[in-house]
Amino acid sequence: MIEPVNAEEFVAQPERRKPEQFQFVKFRIEDGVARMTLNRPEHNLLNEAMLREIADGITTAGERDDVKLIVLDSACKVFCGGIDIGEYTSQRVFQMLDAFHGAFSGMLEVGKPVVCVVNGPAIGGGAELAAFGDLVIATPKARFAQPEISIGVFPPLASTILPFLVGPKIALELVLTGEPVTAERALELGMVNRLVPEAQLEKTVSDLVSRINGHSGPVLTMAKKAILGGMGLSLREGLKHSMNIFLNELYRLEDSQEGLRALVEKRKPNWKNR
Repeated sequence: MIEPVNAEEFVAQPERRKPEQFQFVKFRIEDGVARMTLNRPEHNLLNEAMLREIADGITTAGERDDVKLIVLDSACKVFCGGIDIGEYTSQRVFQMLDAFHGAFSGMLEVGKPVVCVVNGPAIGGGAELAAFGDLVIATPKARFAQPEISIGVFPPLASTILPFLVGPKIALELVLTGEPVTAERALELGMVNRLVPEAQLEKTVSDLVSRINGHSGPVLTMAKKAILGGMGLSLREGLKHSMNIFLNELYRLEDSQEGLRALVEKRKPNWKNR
C-alpha cells in the first residue's frame, strides 16, 4: 500500500464525514446492503473529497451490525476515470496520497464483502477500485486500463494487487503497455467474476447480493478474512491461519452452532448475526 512520502507535510486529516454530508458518493442502506454510488459527473474523477467519502462510507458500513455487504457502483456512464489530474500539485500531493491510501486500505481491510458493479470504463484509479473489489460484475461496456506509464508514473496499487489476480507476466503487460483490457478479456484473466449483458445487470447484481445476504454476516466476514489473510503465505502457514479462524473464532459464534443444528434438523437456519 502507499506510504506517505513525508508525513510531516500532511495537514491533519479531517474528521470522518457522515454519509448525509457526502457530495460525490450516494450512500444508502437497504436490507443489510450498503450501496455506495460514485456520482461526480461526467467521469467520476477522484479528487481528495471523493476519496475521503469512499473511505468514510466503507468505514461506516464496516461498523454497522445491520450491514452484511457493500455494493460499489456508478451513476455515470464511466465507472471511474481515475485521479483528477488537478489534484496532482505540489501543494496537494501529500493530502491526495493520504486520501488515496485511506480509500483503498478501507476496501482491503473492511470485513464486509465488497461487490463492484462496472458498466463502463474503469481507468487508472478506477481500474484499481474494481481490482480491490472482492467480487466484480461487469457488462460489455466495461474496460479496464492502467495508462499511468504513458505519463511517466506507474500505478502503485495495481502493481501490488494485479500479480495476485492475473499473475506477474500479465500484470507486467498491463502496467508496462498501459493498453486497455476488454470486459471479455478481463473475465478470462480473472479480473471479473461475471460478465452479463447490460439488460441483465440489475437482476444479476440483485441475485448475487440476495445470495450473499442470505448468509450469516459474521461468518461472511470470517470467510473473507481467511481467504485474504492467507494471501502471500506459504500453503502450510495459510492453512494454519485459516484453521485458527475456524477453530478459535468461528466456533464461538451462535450462528455457526445454529447452522449445524439447522442441518441436523433439516430446516433453514435462523441467523442471529452474532
